[in-house]
Amino acid sequence: MADMEKKPFDFMGLRKIASVISIALVVVSIALLAVRGLNFGMDFTGGTSVELEYVQAPNLDEIRGKLDESGYENFAVQNFGSDTTVLIRLAEADNDKLAREVTAALSESGQELELVSSEFVGSQVGEQLKEDSGLGLLLALAVVLIYVGMRFQFKFGIASVVPLAHDVIIVLGVFALFQWTFDLTVLAALLAVIGYSLNDTIVVADRIRENFRKIRVGEPWDIINESIHETITRTINTSGTTLVVLMALYLFGGEAINNFAIALIIGVVVGTYSSIYVAANMLMALGVSREDLMVPAKEGAQGEEGEEEQPPEWLNRM
Repeated sequence: MADMEKKPFDFMGLRKIASVISIALVVVSIALLAVRGLNFGMDFTGGTSVELEYVQAPNLDEIRGKLDESGYENFAVQNFGSDTTVLIRLAEADNDKLAREVTAALSESGQELELVSSEFVGSQVGEQLKEDSGLGLLLALAVVLIYVGMRFQFKFGIASVVPLAHDVIIVLGVFALFQWTFDLTVLAALLAVIGYSLNDTIVVADRIRENFRKIRVGEPWDIINESIHETITRTINTSGTTLVVLMALYLFGGEAINNFAIALIIGVVVGTYSSIYVAANMLMALGVSREDLMVPAKEGAQGEEGEEEQPPEWLNRM
């Protein structure tokens, strides 16, 4: 019979405060999305992208100033792959002369440059991408619910999906607050956040299930608290190393992937928090108990002390 020792920090003792914080963040994020909305990039709104190659690395602020003087509006300028390659995104509709006009306007500054390519994304394509991205996120959450429900138990499925929705909504709320550009790279980051947060939640859930079967004394919150303590070192190490990589990506990866890195940084921080508190709170709210996690005994098979015979440990981890 396993027993528990008193732990130095009571994670579940702060569950009510964590619940208030989570609900407040989600409500504020939804309000920001409703009031301010997302600043969709050209991938979703449609427009024209012009790629230019300079002989020497240009000053991006000077390029923006020149475009502004030439009468262009709603544009974005960033390096693309190297310091001498510049990608200009314009909200204007494509025409045969637009790319050449932009090239000619920037050539007046005296720098040597060459038009590499010009692409146009129609507004209908952008609307289709919005719909498909939303459906993709919902499908990902639905698949997670089904998988975790089959892998563990239905209560664990709900307790895993709610933190994922919590993480996505908060990341979207931050982007709405600061009006950072939301494009396909940020959408990819959101899907990565779902995968990262799910992995972290599964680790904690697996330990909770194991301890519910192993520890015979203690209330559910004691067992959940014990499980969090047993996995917290792994959680901190994984999140810490991931954040180091993401910070390097943000600082040195270039402007083209800045928003991708920002979305992942926010997602990893919030996902680490939600795998500890949101998932655990949901399990408490759903009333998880030992009976939910008992493995059905084979007919006529009894273990020690009249208990149901438990399957091998390797089978429990499948």
